[in-house]
Amino acid sequence: MAHHAPPGRDLMNQVRTGFILQNTTLTAWCRTKGVHISAARQTLYGNWDGPKARELRDQIIKAAKLRAAA
Repeated sequence: MAHHAPPGRDLMNQVRTGFILQNTTLTAWCRTKGVHISAARQTLYGNWDGPKARELRDQIIKAAKLRAAA
């Protein structure tokens, strides 16, 4: 399993960058998936951290195409 930044500002910035590199945004991804942007933000910042939040965070990280740190 890939390791990435823990929830917080760094993870949010990495996710945003990942989407920008794909010429899209986190907001656009949320719209296509029917996810409210505030839910995405809460899980990326770690304010929402239950099982469903972790699942959503993993989906977002995968969609942002974040790579594991070496």
